[in-house]
Amino acid sequence: MDKDLLDAGYRAYTGEKIDVYFNTGMCQHSGNCVRGSSKLFNLKRKPWIIPDEVDVETVKNVIDTCPSGALKYRQK
Repeated sequence: MDKDLLDAGYRAYTGEKIDVYFNTGMCQHSGNCVRGSSKLFNLKRKPWIIPDEVDVETVKNVIDTCPSGALKYRQK
């Protein structure tokens, strides 16, 4: 877990090889995440982010398209 991100208001979604962090207060709702991978990001599911649904490269590639910085990842 990345304590600095948690302290900054991010919520952690843990995976086996990579963790995803999301800060709802920063999100600008561009939709890049959901369009980028509906397996990784699914608004109809709880939790809506499941890192282990896709490979690590997909997680990194999709999160890198987030314009607001609301999504971050930490590879293990």
